[in-house]
Amino acid sequence: MNRPDPAPPAALATRLQRRARGWLHKSLHVLLSQYVANGLTVSLGLVLIMLAIFEAAGLAAASTAAVGVMITSLPDVPAPRRRKIMQMLPAPLLGAPLFTLVQLVRHDDLLLGIVVAASTFLAVMMMAWGKRGGPICFSLLFSTLFSMAAPPAASLQQIALHGAWFVAGAGLYLLWAVFTTHLLNRRFRAQLLAECLHSFAQILRTQSQRFGPRPDHNALLARMLQQQAALADHLQNTRDVVLESPTTPERQRLAAMLLSLLEARDHQLACDLDLDFLLEHSATVAVLPALQLALDSTAARLETLGMDLLLSRRGAAVAAIADLRPELAGALPPRTKRADPLAPDPLLVDTSDPLALLHNMADRIGHINDEAVKMAALARGDIPPGLSAVRTQWQLFVSTVHWSWKPLLGQLGWSAPILRYALRCTLAVAAGYAVALRLPWVAHEYWILLTIVVVMRGNLAQTVQRRNERVAGTLLGCALVMAVLAPHPGARTLFGVIALSMGLAHAFALRRYLYTSIAATVAGLLQAHLLLAGVEPGFAMAERLADTLLGALIAWLFSYVLPAWERKQLPALVLRSTSAQARHAQLALALLDEARASDLPWRLARREAYNSLSDLTLATQRSLAEPHKVRPALEPLEALQARSYQLLAQLTAVKSLLLLHRAQLNLAVVRPALARAAGCIEAELSGAGAAATEAGPAVTGQPFQPRPDPLMILDLTPWLLRRLDLACAMARELRLTQARVLAWGTGSAAAAQAPIQRQVL
Repeated sequence: MNRPDPAPPAALATRLQRRARGWLHKSLHVLLSQYVANGLTVSLGLVLIMLAIFEAAGLAAASTAAVGVMITSLPDVPAPRRRKIMQMLPAPLLGAPLFTLVQLVRHDDLLLGIVVAASTFLAVMMMAWGKRGGPICFSLLFSTLFSMAAPPAASLQQIALHGAWFVAGAGLYLLWAVFTTHLLNRRFRAQLLAECLHSFAQILRTQSQRFGPRPDHNALLARMLQQQAALADHLQNTRDVVLESPTTPERQRLAAMLLSLLEARDHQLACDLDLDFLLEHSATVAVLPALQLALDSTAARLETLGMDLLLSRRGAAVAAIADLRPELAGALPPRTKRADPLAPDPLLVDTSDPLALLHNMADRIGHINDEAVKMAALARGDIPPGLSAVRTQWQLFVSTVHWSWKPLLGQLGWSAPILRYALRCTLAVAAGYAVALRLPWVAHEYWILLTIVVVMRGNLAQTVQRRNERVAGTLLGCALVMAVLAPHPGARTLFGVIALSMGLAHAFALRRYLYTSIAATVAGLLQAHLLLAGVEPGFAMAERLADTLLGALIAWLFSYVLPAWERKQLPALVLRSTSAQARHAQLALALLDEARASDLPWRLARREAYNSLSDLTLATQRSLAEPHKVRPALEPLEALQARSYQLLAQLTAVKSLLLLHRAQLNLAVVRPALARAAGCIEAELSGAGAAATEAGPAVTGQPFQPRPDPLMILDLTPWLLRRLDLACAMARELRLTQARVLAWGTGSAAAAQAPIQRQVL
């Protein structure tokens, strides 16, 4: 048997160098990110406050104040300066009374159990406020559990003193967080934008793979849906910071770059149009690698631009991005112009020449590159930003800071997922508390309960992931704590280790929970060690591991109690996504109206269309971890997401024609066509178009044929009409797929099993 020859040393060295550069780039991207910067501010604030109080009032005061710092630091994430107080204030306001209440009932096991269960329910109900409520939820839980870790107070005076130090630590850290937010606001803007650029570059690389030979479209589409969902999450956090008060030239440049990134995302979405058609024709397949190379090149240059932002480069130090349109034009095969382009009626052009679609595809990739060139030029200061709408109405682009009762009231129904999550978590904590009281060893009931609340999530998928990583993180964290305590370090050294661990836990909470679990274990155990100093200075690793295993097991078992399976939430998400699609279509097709002073309503509708579709994608992914008997039908859900993105892509192509090539459109034909298409899509997505399903195309009545190359003719009206026809057809398919998803949810097997036809775009 012949073995393949080993790779030449030069080739092997090249591969190793490439991998080393990739690893270095990823490491730098993480180290220079907003996550690490935010974690470092948490560490520095914690150690400064603990040392100051330790020097002034001793170890007991510093240990209690550290709990106040910890619970106040959890909501401390990069945020707009004007909303920082309102974002963080609920944590100490609600956490301080819970900390004191637990101290009051520590001597009565029954009362303590009641307080712990009630506080757990209250804390988890904070999840009704979504991403804002999550950190507050854990702040309240940790306030309760770390109060249990402290030695019982001997008198009311001592309880009041502990509460005062808790409030002092929380208040000092609140001031620190506001100060660092203002100090690092400029840095956070650049870091958040760099994160979005990196995420979008990954999407471009996935898109480029769809141009390759024999692509697995289903796998690539699934990956792209996940990447689009991640980008949507990054974009909202970035909007909140980058679009806040764009009053200085530096802020305006970053805001303009963000808007260009949003435009590039639209053009990337349109790259899926006609791709299946092109892959089936030998005349175009040979050119697709050139388009693939252009996407990969643009992705690499956007990653470089993001790194320039992370490295704080400005002006000429920022690498310019080259215009790839000449390369694209050189790679495309030439087309013969019609001898008399004005002779035939442009609406009756009927050709099956795939080269026209190939040129159109290259134009879309050219638009992505155009936006990348523009972003680099903005970063270098070569062109001025245009922000008339954002500069005056930036408040509409950022998330709300108002804490109203409406989200909570919407979760008070028996089938509401947050209420069921709160009840499930409360029952799990109550069971964990009862088990802890009857353990044969010296129980640290707070550690079992802490494991339960950090492992249990609102859905089974996240609970299983947290369970495994929590156990592994606790094992490694305990080993690190034993190593730290072995030389019997002083209080100042422990303060530094706790602060560093808290910063690392903070930095990786949204990126890699295993690292957060290790760091949080170290911080939690050392914090409890300080609270118990002089009472129980030893550390029993075996007991902590046993407590962790018990807590993880209880959290996993109770995940099946009062479950909120994803299939019950999907109908509402589907209807929200469809409604957002209809609203976006209405405004996208009305952009031609000259009386419209701003495209702001369309931009807001576009954001909701992407966000609602992202939530649907994430819910579908979470359902994969659920039992098969309750798992929703994945095929119609995946088809629904694909149809939604395809409809967005068609409307993006229409919008590009309206904005970029308006002079080449026959407005007398286009205006009524836009109105008819808007009415058609609205009727289809609202269900009113069900009776007209067999009526044929809604706009022109012509079959869907490839149209002439827009780069070779003057009148682009046929191209726009074709896109409107396809958009109406896709809206019809979206309605039929939605009906199948909703029919499955209501148990209508016949409708749920109806075949889904694949629309070739």
